[in-house]
Formats: sequence, C-alpha cells, structure tokens
Amino acid sequence: MSLNLGKIHYWLYDKILWFESLESEIINKAMEDKLPVQEWLKYMDVNFGEPTGGEALEAIIDTSNIHGWLQERIAVVEARQSYLITKILENNADYKTKIKDIFIAQGKQTALEYNEEYLTAEDVYNTINDYILEGMPCDRVNEVLESSGDKIIWKRTTCLHEKYWKSVGGDIAVFYELRDAWIKSFVNNLRGKFKYEKVSQDTQMICG
Repeated sequence: MSLNLGKIHYWLYDKILWFESLESEIINKAMEDKLPVQEWLKYMDVNFGEPTGGEALEAIIDTSNIHGWLQERIAVVEARQSYLITKILENNADYKTKIKDIFIAQGKQTALEYNEEYLTAEDVYNTINDYILEGMPCDRVNEVLESSGDKIIWKRTTCLHEKYWKSVGGDIAVFYELRDAWIKSFVNNLRGKFKYEKVSQDTQMICG
C-alpha cells in the first residue's frame, strides 16, 4: 500500500498527528481539572469523527483517494479542536491561560528536540511549516513578502480555520492566539539567534 504514498503525504500526516497531540494534552489537562470532558468527546466522535490514534498512515489511508482522505482528516482535527477549546472556554473563560501554557510547553519541547543550529530565517520558517497545519499544500495560504539570511516576513492570504470555529460558536482569535504562542515558543527555543514576531494581524516575521 505504501507504494502509492509519497513523502508529502507522510509530511502532511505528521502535521495532522501534531494537531492530535495538542488535543490529547488539552483533554488530559481538562480531565485532571474535573471538567466534563467525556460528554464533549462523545459529541466530537459522533459529529466530527474519531482521531487516528496515531496509527501508521499506510495502515489506515484510502489509497484510492489519498488527497480526499487527507483533506477529510484535516477537517476532523480542525473541527474537534475548535469544538473542544470552545466548550472548555464556555465552561471557564479563564481556562485559556492553561490551554495557552500547553501550547507554549509543547512548542518548547519540540524545539529542544532539534540538535542543529539554524543558520537562516528561511530554515526556521520551513521547520515551522513541518508542524503548522494550513490545509493542503495546494491551498498556498502563506505568501513570503521578504526573505534574507537574517529575516523572513510572510503574510497569511486566507484563513482556512474560521469556518470550523464559527460552526461551533467559537472565536477564531483564540485559535491564532494559541498558535502564535506555540510558534513563538518553538522559534525562541531553537538553537540559534532567531526570534518570532507578529507584525500585524496577518503578517509574521522571523528575524535574527
């Protein structure tokens, strides 16, 4: 079955698994704090679909519809996370700080797993995109505005996430606040001189 799969499919699946890992950490923390997580999980499984469970891609993918299967899995993880976080914040708005701490800690942990020292801002940008889920590669969400050895600036040209948050009555601003926290933590903890900055609502920068 794996003969039909290319490197890009495994790359995208790894990004889906990253999304699922954040969901798992949020669930574990919410359970620890006695939030009514089980009823939310039942709703998520029935209405959005279940997570992959971390199974090997070649064991579960529909090789007759690789693109469609991956696109569907993206929709599942996006819908699940937007619903879960929205329900938690409806239960306790102050809980956002704890969720943000999860994103920050996971960003740092991921960065510390890298041994190499990054020499260019573009290298850091490309590494971020090994994790950040922005639809399918053909969606081309981000546009690089400027790139040099010490700096890269890019702009988000469209938002693929808002429809999921709107559908559950959530606030897309929460999504971007949490993801920016992960990126900043990740970049700032990599070996090297680079830091992450948000220039405007849609524009971001990595600079040395």
